[in-house]
Amino acid sequence: MLEYLLRLALLLPLLAGLIWGSLWLTRWLQTRLDGAGGGAGGARQLQLVETSLIAPGMKLAVVRFHDREILLGLSRQGPVRLGEIQLGEVQLGEAPATPVPTAETA
Repeated sequence: MLEYLLRLALLLPLLAGLIWGSLWLTRWLQTRLDGAGGGAGGARQLQLVETSLIAPGMKLAVVRFHDREILLGLSRQGPVRLGEIQLGEVQLGEAPATPVPTAETA
């Protein structure tokens, strides 16, 4: 019984240290790899803005690439581009440039 308690007293802190060290190393490597991106000054050219789960196996994703935001539909068959806007073209709460036909005007 004493041998079991001694092993436990030695191995438990060792295991906790290994877990903490692997988490620290993972975080450190992620920050190093994020800063090593291509482009001028390490600026990233491609950025995932937002994702939304629609159904199992189906997602919507907004991706920022250069000065455009691209809406992608992601499924098991692959990605499909659904739409694209230039940054600064339309702001939230702003009316669209062309009027949308309604039942009253049709």
